[in-house]
Amino acid sequence: MWIIIVSQLWVALLLSVFGWAIRTKKQYWLISGFGNRPEDEQKQLIKNGLPQKTGALLLATAVGIVVLLPLMFTPFAYAIEVQFGFILVFSLGGFVYLSKYEVPKKRKRTYIINSLLFVTVIGFVGVLSFFGYQKYELITGKDSFEITGMYGDKWKYEDIDKIELLEDMPEVTWKQDGFGLSTMAKGRFKVEGYGSSLLFIQKDSSPYIYIELKNKRVFINASDSEKTRAWYEQLSKKMVQ
Repeated sequence: MWIIIVSQLWVALLLSVFGWAIRTKKQYWLISGFGNRPEDEQKQLIKNGLPQKTGALLLATAVGIVVLLPLMFTPFAYAIEVQFGFILVFSLGGFVYLSKYEVPKKRKRTYIINSLLFVTVIGFVGVLSFFGYQKYELITGKDSFEITGMYGDKWKYEDIDKIELLEDMPEVTWKQDGFGLSTMAKGRFKVEGYGSSLLFIQKDSSPYIYIELKNKRVFINASDSEKTRAWYEQLSKKMVQ
């Protein structure tokens, strides 16, 4: 959690510095593409207030990050998602709004481009979040077991070297490819003492099943502890057959 907090504070600091430099010190060259504009366009943009409002947007985003940061210390389950959603929607939506301060001949094109970017990014993140939050199941078959959903796969029982039921989840140190959500970890992560592992984890929902395969390590559990234990029993019985 502390890595996330430090990262957010660092982002807020950078946005504050850039926003302050642009708005107060008139360092308009910090705005992407501003220095390459013709001089008459630069003067028109300054007159319209675009650079100043861009600086204000960066400062407001930084303030929002800091204001939402205390959610990390509350029982609220979706603190990270709310913070990330705020940054995404507020910043991208802000640039759509700032299109109205463009020079008249470029205003419509800039508005269309920024709006398309907003819709595309929000849509892409929304689709990823939808699949990321989809439930997964552990299904045992005759010769193999399968974990359904995103990042899921099918493995043969003969490839299992070890299976354990852990009361505590080892520390997850790094996300390689997956969803590190407030309530769930799904995908490939570095796990202390185990290395690169495939996780299907409902956080704070003990116990956890550890499956060591010939070429992969898998951790999985369900939000219901009894269901996790049932999965473990099913796999254990298949291994002794």
